[in-house]
Amino acid sequence: MKKALCAVLIGVSLIAAGCGSDDDDATTTATTVADKAPKFAAGSTMAKIQENGKLVVGTKFNQLGSGLKDPTTGDLEGFDIEIAKLVAAELFGVSPSKAEDKIEFKETPTPVREFSIQKGDVDIVIATYTINDTRKAFVDFAGPYVVDGQTVMVAADNTTIKTLEDLNGKKVCTARGSTTPKNLTDKKITANITLFDTYPECATALRQGRVEAVVTDRGILLGLVEQGARAFKLVDIDVSEEPLGIGLKKGDDAFRDFLNDRLEEIFESGEWATAFAGTIGALGVETPVPPTVNRYAGTGAATSVATTGTTAATTTSTVATATSR
Repeated sequence: MKKALCAVLIGVSLIAAGCGSDDDDATTTATTVADKAPKFAAGSTMAKIQENGKLVVGTKFNQLGSGLKDPTTGDLEGFDIEIAKLVAAELFGVSPSKAEDKIEFKETPTPVREFSIQKGDVDIVIATYTINDTRKAFVDFAGPYVVDGQTVMVAADNTTIKTLEDLNGKKVCTARGSTTPKNLTDKKITANITLFDTYPECATALRQGRVEAVVTDRGILLGLVEQGARAFKLVDIDVSEEPLGIGLKKGDDAFRDFLNDRLEEIFESGEWATAFAGTIGALGVETPVPPTVNRYAGTGAATSVATTGTTAATTTSTVATATSR
């Protein structure tokens, strides 16, 4: 009876317990997954990532809403994390729910994003990474995958900073390597800029009264407000518009095309909106319309990044003489 049952099940292409060895089951499962994965040109970045079995993604570990690591479980959550999963799902032919198993996340603070890409420490960077011409000298971008804007965070009881001009002469904090100093300079704002490697360090400085404001992307600041237990608030000031993109090695046009194609797919499918609503949207931001992917042409060979690491020391400079990386 058992032999007859096995014969029937095999005849209709089903796998039954007891009708084959564990090795046969493993081989069938591996083949099924491989069959679902798209085929890429030999030697392409996409093919190499498939061969390695992991997509290495540089991201932030300390930003609620975009990229935050749970200190207890080690799990990562946030909009940037969800975008990475959706990219990996297409690369490996798996569902987004299983894609995290195909990703190696590496903490990549603001000051070392270009260096990490150029050195090959990561395949891509998804880390609230503003696309601009200065950075395009070092790396390429896919996207944008979202458009954010910079604004101002102050202490909850602050009543003196109400407009952009009120930042003149004030102690303002942002991350080293951020676009904030140049953005303020472009607005003809002269403030005393304190730079840290991470934005939570800025929040701590604000809480302690060592700075009077923090300026960066609205999504980042909303996370800090949420974590700050009502110690902070946002001021309704528009400093800049920030198109956030996926950073990758300069000149890898095929990989950039793949990433841009994938972004357009998730915009159309509604997966992007679901990811936004469950992360940044949970902080009180209405889900926007997805941006238009900018398929810009390559801009030549990459300029080497001199930075080889980060430093925990605080530096202070005047906005009038500061430039962004």
